[in-house]
Amino acid sequence: MVVGGEGCCPTMDLLRSEPMQLVQLIIPMESAHRTISYLGDLGLFQFKDLNVEKSPFQRTYATQTKRCGEMARKLRFLKEQMTKAGFTPSTRTTMGSNINLDELEVKLGELEAELAEMNTNTEKLQHSYNELLEYKLVLQKAGEFFHSAQNSATDQQKEVEEHAHGERSIDSPLLLEQEPFADPSKQVKLGFVSGLVAREKSMAFERFLFRATRGNVFLKQVVVENTVTDPVSGTEVEKNVFVIFYSGERAKNKILKICDAFGANRYPFTDDIGKQYEMITEVSGKLSELKTTVDVGQLHWANLLQTIGYEFDQWNLLVKKEKFIYHTLNMLSIDVTKKCLVGEGWCPVYATSQIQNQLHRATLDSNSQVGAIFQVLHTTELPPTYFRTNKFTSAFQEIVDAYGVAKYQEVNPGVFTIVTFPFLFAVMFGDWGHGICLLLATLYFIFWEKKLSSQKLGDIMEMTFGGRYVIIMMALFSIYTGFIYNEFFSVPFEIFGRSAYGCRDPSCRDATTIGLIKVRDAYPFGVDPKWHGTRSELPFLNSLKMKMSILLGVAQMNLGIILSYFNGKFFKNDVNVWHQFVPQMIFLNSLFGYLSLLIIVKWCTGSQADLYHVMIYMFLSPTDDLGENQLFIGQKYLQLLLVSLALVAVPWMLFPKPFFLKKQHEERHRGQLYAMLDNTDDSFELETHDHSHGHEEFEFSEVFVHQLIHTIEFVLGAVSNTASYLRLWALSLAHSELSSVFYDKVLLLAMGFNNIIILVIGIVVFIFATVGVLLVMETLSAFLHALRLHWVEFQNKFYEGDGYKFSPFSFGLISEDED
Repeated sequence: MVVGGEGCCPTMDLLRSEPMQLVQLIIPMESAHRTISYLGDLGLFQFKDLNVEKSPFQRTYATQTKRCGEMARKLRFLKEQMTKAGFTPSTRTTMGSNINLDELEVKLGELEAELAEMNTNTEKLQHSYNELLEYKLVLQKAGEFFHSAQNSATDQQKEVEEHAHGERSIDSPLLLEQEPFADPSKQVKLGFVSGLVAREKSMAFERFLFRATRGNVFLKQVVVENTVTDPVSGTEVEKNVFVIFYSGERAKNKILKICDAFGANRYPFTDDIGKQYEMITEVSGKLSELKTTVDVGQLHWANLLQTIGYEFDQWNLLVKKEKFIYHTLNMLSIDVTKKCLVGEGWCPVYATSQIQNQLHRATLDSNSQVGAIFQVLHTTELPPTYFRTNKFTSAFQEIVDAYGVAKYQEVNPGVFTIVTFPFLFAVMFGDWGHGICLLLATLYFIFWEKKLSSQKLGDIMEMTFGGRYVIIMMALFSIYTGFIYNEFFSVPFEIFGRSAYGCRDPSCRDATTIGLIKVRDAYPFGVDPKWHGTRSELPFLNSLKMKMSILLGVAQMNLGIILSYFNGKFFKNDVNVWHQFVPQMIFLNSLFGYLSLLIIVKWCTGSQADLYHVMIYMFLSPTDDLGENQLFIGQKYLQLLLVSLALVAVPWMLFPKPFFLKKQHEERHRGQLYAMLDNTDDSFELETHDHSHGHEEFEFSEVFVHQLIHTIEFVLGAVSNTASYLRLWALSLAHSELSSVFYDKVLLLAMGFNNIIILVIGIVVFIFATVGVLLVMETLSAFLHALRLHWVEFQNKFYEGDGYKFSPFSFGLISEDED
């Protein structure tokens, strides 16, 4: 089949993917950029890469792409600066701020240079400011130490003067290493080092100094009350001011190396008290000046970033669009004349006129003398798959696409999933009280969807918001099945009328042991409320839900096989239609279709026949009389016919197809099946059939083994898939029993104590248990089981899902985090 042109089938919405066509565009160089831009706004054309053999650096617009990448880097730098300042890009843009790419490139360069210079200057000023702060602390703390030592030395000096002649200076009492009556000519002057060290390192710092100098130092440390900003790292650190006294250059060198090793910041200090006050005054003045300078710089930096924030989103979008455009232009090939670009790609047939209008518009706006050429190509290549969805159907389509993207024009399970998925969920979740809670929660997302869609939500909330229309359908169906089960938080109500059953005596003492009697017509809709809480409740609900699960499973599997027929008819594969579809339908309905018929007949007639016995002895003893298990006249002969058909269907699926394919292969190579290239139907048929075989020799043994595996898989799968649908029954009973336990053992138990505190506690526990277990965990469990039933039991009957999605060039697909 030639894909494209007028030969495509009409649009079938979600059931079949949109008819696609392969198109060639011949675009003049002067209008190429504008043409691609307009096509990006339209978002209905998927370009093919015609330069696959070329590296990114060898392509025509590699320079422009690199240029846009550099501008994107500068924008990331600006965004980092705004984040650092606590600003977010404003959605409000300045009026009349249209700017082209060249102007933006210059502006971004200037802004980056200005901000980089401001950051460098601020870092230097901040570093100086932090150093001066530490220096001031050293002057204050060490000065206090020297001042206290000066006062204590005055008394010592008086004692010395009584025993010795001459005067001695007491300006630096800590720096004189001498005996009280020593000769002044032999006095030794001690040196000292002062600074700050991290408090967590202070003990190790002291021990290391003591060991390295063998105890020939005197260390004095003073705790700084508040944290200090370290000039090197810029982090807040708790520190101690230290003063180390030593004697000799050798000791000094060791001390300096140890200070550097421990990251201790050293600052000069004088032992002259007068000079200390002068230095403190000088440092305080410099700190005040630096503080003013830093604050002014920070204010200018913040104002500049705030101005950038008003334009940032517009600039960012422009750069992303330009990069996207040049990336697409690099996928086009240049004609040898160097005057035009040639591109190929896929587009929906319905978009032909829209694309041509955009091409014409680009020609006029770029003042090009030659217009772009739009030409449909004939090809046997499999087109991409494109479904037009809306905000309601998109979530259901995503459920199908998560399994696999439909092949072009393959029957789309998404159409049926819109109904079957929420309904199967509701069969497992059925409780109209829980359904109402789920509905109210979903209505919140739908009511505020415009506001929530523009916000960043968490992963779980984002997933929940995206599937809001799936959840609301699940809630509505749950309310419906809840009415059928007659359960409102596990409590039955007489909503549609009075119960058909009554007690045997006024006291109703034997209602749960002997049972009830029918006193009026049947309850009009759903399960009779009297069935709840009686001795017959569990067997009845077990039987109802189990048989309903089988009916739903058989119906959905039959639908899957029927859809495989429609896929086969589209791809003109009569082999699959007559050697798979027909025997599969016969086999499935001879067994489980018949079981479904028996269930319906038993419901209608009220028979007490044992269906397990009927189905087992249908194969073990097909000729025996049915006795009390006979539901209708001629049942025995019908069963013999169905068993025979089931036995015939298995070899029918296995043997004819390999021989038919072998005959078809031989006829093709004799020329009987060749067709003209312009025969749109047959060419695609041959392409799809030869996709796996190509021109290799036909291997009959491989085809036979493959068909044998497929047959065994279907026969065993028909049994296992039917059993798998019993999860509908199991989860429905589990949900009902859990709800009943929470109601009886929590809420009713709390009410029985006649204590308001216990009642409040019971209500709180009941609410949390209901929300946490039944509305969250059970919802997720039922959702996953419904997903499995669709992916495995339903879709494997007809759905291959080996196509690829239509990914058009569209500016609407530019993500916020894309570089």
